[in-house]
Amino acid sequence: MTVKPSRILHVMGLVAVILVTLFPFYWMLSSSFKTQTDLLASPPLWWFTPTFTNYLEVYNDGMLLGAVGNSLIVAIFATLVSVALGTPAAFALARYDFRGKSDLWFWFISNRMITPVALALPIYIIARSLGLLDSYLVLVLVYITFNLPIVVWICTDQFRSIPPDIEQAARLDGASQWTIFRRIYLPLGMPGVAVSAIFSFIFSWNELLYALVLINKTERKTAAVVATNYMSGYELPWGKIMATGSIIVLPVIIFAIIVSRHMVRGLTMGATK
Repeated sequence: MTVKPSRILHVMGLVAVILVTLFPFYWMLSSSFKTQTDLLASPPLWWFTPTFTNYLEVYNDGMLLGAVGNSLIVAIFATLVSVALGTPAAFALARYDFRGKSDLWFWFISNRMITPVALALPIYIIARSLGLLDSYLVLVLVYITFNLPIVVWICTDQFRSIPPDIEQAARLDGASQWTIFRRIYLPLGMPGVAVSAIFSFIFSWNELLYALVLINKTERKTAAVVATNYMSGYELPWGKIMATGSIIVLPVIIFAIIVSRHMVRGLTMGATK
């Protein structure tokens, strides 16, 4: 069997992309098991004696686990609400023509063009006047405003790719609009819904600016904010920083693996009755 050169180049390109993508995660994880001396060694040490000291010190600090719980609460609620509100809006934009549709579509997309720093002060003033500072609710509301355009954008394109003949057949069978959305568009559009959920969760999980500005209570700080506590002008404990980063990235990986199952399921589902 002869292997085409284009096939070999394609595989080599994929391997190169995978290595470049995974190397930062490998470096962070391996560095979390190094001592400060090994981390600062030049040239870098590829073979070393691993140690769990960094993880034990992070655990003994007693702040990260609570912060991870705070981030989970905020990210899960922000993602669920964003998907729950964004998918019906995407369905309407994909299948209906109404006055101001193009303006509404542009409004959704243009929200992602605004620099978050420009909105930090106005949002802080509004949150303070409403008494929402130092609460989960203020972060959930802020993250929803940034997640909704992502959900609407991705899901609208996904719903547009679904053949309208399926919807017409369902209407002939007497299906209501809600039934068509729930039983046809959501299952067939699950790949787009899953991707938008992943992006929403990652943004809510990693966001630092608003979590730093709007939350002052130590018991309400998120994991991204707590991770910055180890950085100071006199010392950079890279081992603890890398251990913290490894712990923070773990829930995102687990969430992506769980949602990826639904992506595969959505791609393999048929549209026959």
